[in-house]
Amino acid sequence: MKEKVIRRDEGHPLNCLGDHQLIKLTGKDTNGQFTTIYLDNPPNTLVPFHVHENEDEVYKVIEGEVEFSVGDKTSLLKSGDVIFLPRNIPHTWKVVGTSNAKVHLDIFPAGLENMFEELGKLPVGPPNLLQVAAICGRYNVKFV
Repeated sequence: MKEKVIRRDEGHPLNCLGDHQLIKLTGKDTNGQFTTIYLDNPPNTLVPFHVHENEDEVYKVIEGEVEFSVGDKTSLLKSGDVIFLPRNIPHTWKVVGTSNAKVHLDIFPAGLENMFEELGKLPVGPPNLLQVAAICGRYNVKFV
């Protein structure tokens, strides 16, 4: 493993079912330790309730507002706020307010970037939920 500099606008862009991602570091870069992704999403972008069996996540809101629900607790995060989401806990997030939310996401260990790549290759338009669930299931991510 060696150092790697990724400039502000560098990375691998993905549109993962409406979640606009810029993958900065992958498991190949970090020897499988973690993945770093920048998110830049408009209001009302959301990810449905789901559970990761293998990964912990850390979200840091850079700009905008994001509502996170973890189990039965909901928190509004604003610029500078951080939330840790441990594996095996159902969670969801939604961009709220009137402006885009820019978020720094770290995932431990790496690997989910591969799932996002697969999801990003699905046809534009309403997703086939059975196909989405099958892809996510291969990475031990389940919708609840």
